[in-house]
Amino acid sequence: MFATIKQIFNRKNKDLRKKIYFTFIALFIFKLGTTIVVPGVESSSLKSLGFLELLNTMGGGAMENFSILALGVMPYITASIIIQLLSMDIIPYLSELSKQGAVGRAKLNKITRITGIVLAFLQGYIYSFAFVKDGAVIDYLEYAVLLTAGTSFILWIGDQITAKGIGNGISLIIMAGIITSLPKMFVTAFTSLIDFSGTTQAISLGVFKFVMFVVVYLAVVIGIVYEEISERHIPIQYANKSASSYGGRQSYIPFKLNSSGVIPVIFASALISIPSMLATFIKNESFSLFVSKWIVISTPTGLLLFVILIFAFAYFYTFLQLKPKELADNLKNNGGFIPGVRPGEDTVKYVTTILKRITFVGALSLAVIASLPTLLGMFTSLPTSVTIGGTGLLIVVGVVLETYKQIESDLISHNYSRGRRN
Repeated sequence: MFATIKQIFNRKNKDLRKKIYFTFIALFIFKLGTTIVVPGVESSSLKSLGFLELLNTMGGGAMENFSILALGVMPYITASIIIQLLSMDIIPYLSELSKQGAVGRAKLNKITRITGIVLAFLQGYIYSFAFVKDGAVIDYLEYAVLLTAGTSFILWIGDQITAKGIGNGISLIIMAGIITSLPKMFVTAFTSLIDFSGTTQAISLGVFKFVMFVVVYLAVVIGIVYEEISERHIPIQYANKSASSYGGRQSYIPFKLNSSGVIPVIFASALISIPSMLATFIKNESFSLFVSKWIVISTPTGLLLFVILIFAFAYFYTFLQLKPKELADNLKNNGGFIPGVRPGEDTVKYVTTILKRITFVGALSLAVIASLPTLLGMFTSLPTSVTIGGTGLLIVVGVVLETYKQIESDLISHNYSRGRRN
């Protein structure tokens, strides 16, 4: 890692540094936009966040301020997931586009953007109604238009980062929004755990608790890193090739421990927030009481439902992406096989079994990490803004690892090109 940082600041890697500087400037503009409140909205007219807490965290506090960038990139992410799911043999037209290479991907991206803008307007209106008190219908429509424009602006910034900066622009914007909330969280934890008005013994105990909080936080980060980079390698062999032809290197199929990424957590969070959203609109006392007692994630039953949804979506999304039947057919068509496993149906069963096992472990790790903030709130007196683990940290670690890999790839490519010229 330190060698990579040293190479970045090498005078010969000027182009890479320009990309990194451009990325930081673009992210600064995004953060600046989160402080600009939607015109006509007074802070006194805002309701508590409630089910919008995840959106607020991913947007760097933009929803809490009801900023013009309050929706962030969530409408685009939702649209991307929807289009991706529909492209998996559900809508033939989208399935055909996904198989047409660069041209098809460009059309799918355009469809995703349009869908994202439509969702942004709908979400903007719903969130305005749920979040702003005492507004007229025309006011909510104006807020929805402004929020949709904010999302469009963020998508444009993300495209600029992807084209002229380093890493995936949309992912980096989400990461930046989450990271900017971390200093405030640690300050809150510090002031909550350490009571300087107490005795020396109480202050020492508070300092010890805060140090333990930081240690546990770092341990969770390390655990997420291991969870993100863990893979199960399935060895493969080709009938017309031997291992010696590759200098003794073994070919294998890598299966990530968490193939579905953070999507199961996002889906589970979205589904479990729907009853709370309905309770806000319906305003039925008995229904609201039922939701707050049984379905809200801060309750034991709500947390259990959240974990079950994570497992369900983890299996669903993993097997949508990694289709054992297609993998077995591709291996067979290319003359490949898994040693000790017959090609065809036996390979399908073997791969399915492996995927089920590693998906269980991956989903379990996701559920534990995503549930940590809720468990912390149940068993400690810390404020709800102080969390360990959670969806935000999963996203940050994943984006950091991917961006780091791209920087390393750019450095290797640059050094290789320079070596060829010399």
